[in-house]
Amino acid sequence: MSSYSIRDLEQLSGIKAHTLRIWEQRYNILAPKRTDTNIRLYDDQDLKLVLNISLLKEHGYKISEISKMTSDEMNTEVISISDQKLNYPDQIHALTISMIDLDEERFEKIISTNILQFGFENTMIHIIYPFMSRIGTLWVTGSIGPAQEHFITNLIRQKVIVAIDGQVVKQTPKSKKYLLFLPEGELHEMGLLFANYMIRARNNKVVYLGQSLPFNEIEFAYNLHQPDYIFTAITSVPSSSDVQPYVDKLAANFPDSTILLTGYQIVGQDIQAAENVTIINKIEDLMALAST
Repeated sequence: MSSYSIRDLEQLSGIKAHTLRIWEQRYNILAPKRTDTNIRLYDDQDLKLVLNISLLKEHGYKISEISKMTSDEMNTEVISISDQKLNYPDQIHALTISMIDLDEERFEKIISTNILQFGFENTMIHIIYPFMSRIGTLWVTGSIGPAQEHFITNLIRQKVIVAIDGQVVKQTPKSKKYLLFLPEGELHEMGLLFANYMIRARNNKVVYLGQSLPFNEIEFAYNLHQPDYIFTAITSVPSSSDVQPYVDKLAANFPDSTILLTGYQIVGQDIQAAENVTIINKIEDLMALAST
């Protein structure tokens, strides 16, 4: 079972920490454990409860009404709303709950329904990608357990691989070549798989090298393929103190390619980028680049 701070709950649910504290006092909705220094700690059931409350409030329920519901009544109403109202925030809430409960059946229903309604790419961009960004942050900060993170990422990974396998890429004289990899020791492959799908969907060539690649192997592939772009995502490896030297090494060793960088250790981290380095702050930036 995972342990969450009040800030984790705020980030995942969108409900301010101050509001959560008021609800604890006024409605006795939450009863967090406390550390020896009186810091609140929440478990999976607390997170699920807050997510359910958040969704119900967004659909017109008052907190005074919600506080009187039993757990079963709340769950039934939340599932009904998620099934009927296919908007992006509700579906991200539903995915989070399926992750907490390790509920594959619920996951399959959510993803299949959204792909049917919005298409695979829109489901990826507006639901899966922001969901995984949230989860990635919690993973790096140690707020989410390995079982939950592995459960949900492996299910999503299967969906993306199937979608990539079904793509038909029609290259043109304007198509560009992209080399995709993760640094040695980096295993968080989901962002790289998303990038692979997005780039190929815009009729570009992808050389996909996957996770945990030693630097000399990047050099081998670079010399062999001479890519226009080299894309990588740095979530946890290299460490924060080693990221800048690694970025500098990429820029220096691959001067004829544009280096595209993203990930938790890159975005918003004051990385000094050489002339041939571009930081991808959001998936739309990569989409725009791959489209041109």
